[in-house]
Amino acid sequence: MALGADLLLLAVAFAIILAGAELFTNGIEWLGDRLGLSEGMVGSVLAAVGTAMPETMIPIIAILFVGTAAAEEVGIGAILGAPFLLSTAAMFVTGAAVLIYHRRGRRKSFLVINQVVVGRDLRFFLGMYVVAIGMGLPFFDKPFALRLAVGIGLILAYVWYVRRTASDPKGQSAEELGLLHLTQWGLQPKAVKLLEEHGLAAPDTRSIVIQVFVALVAIVVGAQIFVERIQNLAHALGVAPLILSLIIAPLATELPEKFNSVIWIRQRKDTLAMGNISGAMVFQSCIPAAIGIVFTPWILTEYALASAVIAIGAGILMQIYLRTGNVISGRELVSVGAFYFAFIAWVLAFPHGAAPPAP
Repeated sequence: MALGADLLLLAVAFAIILAGAELFTNGIEWLGDRLGLSEGMVGSVLAAVGTAMPETMIPIIAILFVGTAAAEEVGIGAILGAPFLLSTAAMFVTGAAVLIYHRRGRRKSFLVINQVVVGRDLRFFLGMYVVAIGMGLPFFDKPFALRLAVGIGLILAYVWYVRRTASDPKGQSAEELGLLHLTQWGLQPKAVKLLEEHGLAAPDTRSIVIQVFVALVAIVVGAQIFVERIQNLAHALGVAPLILSLIIAPLATELPEKFNSVIWIRQRKDTLAMGNISGAMVFQSCIPAAIGIVFTPWILTEYALASAVIAIGAGILMQIYLRTGNVISGRELVSVGAFYFAFIAWVLAFPHGAAPPAP
């Protein structure tokens, strides 16, 4: 397909993902309210897991259904690329959104977050991800029994994390949500405002579920188109499979998390914005990592280890920022993006990473 057509489809996919993210954030808040869930469960679990599906499917398909050496390389790259992008580029985009909306007078230049929710996410991520990456070091044998035990341990750790998050008190009230987008289609702005003022904005559960489902379909379809077009461009540029899966594919499939967070930043729902990213980091460090550890030799190459170390370093830096209280500035979030750009510069300077050692 011609370059122009690829670029056009990229723009279309971008628009589909953005529309899906708008529907999803609105619908998932209402679903959380209907289920009586806390902000942590809405942002760090429901939203994070829902929008993590596109990037999670890449390693599952590559490792379990294709199974070739090249597919394993793509799968491992996608597993490690998601936490890397979330902990660096997603934080950068969120911080940039804070600063942009601040300059427009729509919000403060900092986020006020629930430190319990986001701090717990980061601690779980760092703990589980260090275990997963430690298993990938090429310095010792990894018998299947050991890999199976660690994989099961990561899954159980995620279940424990969800239970801890579910025990948090309920977050925002229904009055802060506004109308469900599905119910306000076709209504005039005056009618929407009147419904909200009189407390008649609560939709029925069926409409909420339909909107969330439609949003997820749009996100998955948009991400799939985006990944396919990005892959065409990467192949045309001669990019290696690991680099493609480590940087290009997660950059596309992590768009939902970035857009969701930007939307919540615009609405000044800071805990949801941050939890959407930090909760996805927890999920990616447990479930996809468990699949890679159990179903591949899990021997990480130079590029893979470098991206993992950067993700851990970014997570530690975020923990340092959060130790000062429940406020984090847009500039601090933007600074975390330096990790991402440093890695890209290294890849461009040394495009041929070390080959994986023989299992």
